[in-house]
Amino acid sequence: MFVADKWKDYELIDCSDGYRLERWGKVITVRPDPQVIWSGKKNSALWDKADGIYTRSRSGGGEWTVNRMPAQWNVSYGDLRFMLRPMSFKHTGLFPEQAVNWDWFSKLIREANRPIKVLNLFAYTGGATVAAAKAGAEVVHVDASKGIVAQAKENARLSGLGDARIRYIVDDCKKFVMREIRRGSRYDGVIMDPPSYGRGPGGEVWKLEESVDGLVALAAQLLSDNALFFLLNSYTTGLSASSMGYLLGMHIRKTHKGKTDCGEVGLPVSSTGMALPCGCAARWSSV
Repeated sequence: MFVADKWKDYELIDCSDGYRLERWGKVITVRPDPQVIWSGKKNSALWDKADGIYTRSRSGGGEWTVNRMPAQWNVSYGDLRFMLRPMSFKHTGLFPEQAVNWDWFSKLIREANRPIKVLNLFAYTGGATVAAAKAGAEVVHVDASKGIVAQAKENARLSGLGDARIRYIVDDCKKFVMREIRRGSRYDGVIMDPPSYGRGPGGEVWKLEESVDGLVALAAQLLSDNALFFLLNSYTTGLSASSMGYLLGMHIRKTHKGKTDCGEVGLPVSSTGMALPCGCAARWSSV
C-alpha cells in the first residue's frame, strides 16, 4: 500500500460504523466511507465533538447535518497550501491520501534536471498541479468544472505559485486530449485522477470502467520520447490496482520501457496504527 503518512495538518483519527473521524487543521469532521465495513470500534472521544457531520440520505446523496465549520479555511502539506470548504457531496476540496503520489512524482521531477511538462487530467482543485509546479514543472491543468478550476488557481496562489507556469483549461478531458494529439503536443508526465462517474461540460457521460482503457491509450500518445512518468488513480471499487497497472504496461511500457508498480493508496489511522485503503494507483516511470 502507498501510505500518505507525512501529514501534519491532516489526521485520520479513527474510523468505524461506515464513517471516518478526521482533523483538517483544527476542524474535526465525520464523513461516510464505504471502506469502513466494521462497527462498534470507536476509539476517540472526538466523535462527539465534530464541527461537521455529513450524513447519507436513504434516498441518495446526503447533507452536512452538523456544520459548525468555517465557510473556508486553509491547511498545509509541507510548503503547499490548500483552501478547504464543505462541499455538497461530503468533500472538503482535498484528497489527503494523494499526498503520497505528490511526493513520488515531485521527486522524479526534481531529479530529472531538465524542463518537465506535466498534463493533469480531471485535475479537481489542483493538489497534484501545485505539487508538480512546486517541484519545478510546467503544468497544464484540465477539469470540466469552472468553479473547481477557480479553487485550483487559489490553491496555487496560496502555495506561492500565482505566477508559476500553470495553464488552466475548463474542458472535457477526453476531447482536450484528442485535440492535443492532433496539435502534436507532448508531455513528460501525465496525471489522471478520473471520477467513477461524471458528466462533462456538454453533458458527456463518463463511466470509468467503460472509458479508462481508451483514455489511457489516448493520453499515452501524448508522452514525449523522453517521458518521465504516468500516474493513474481510481476510487472505483470494481477496478483493481493490478488491472490499472496492466493497462499502463500495455499502453506505455511497450514503447517507453521503464517500470510500473501499483497498489492501494491509504491513510494511517492514528487511533489504531493501521492504514485505511482510500483507492488505488498505478504508476509508470522511466527510471
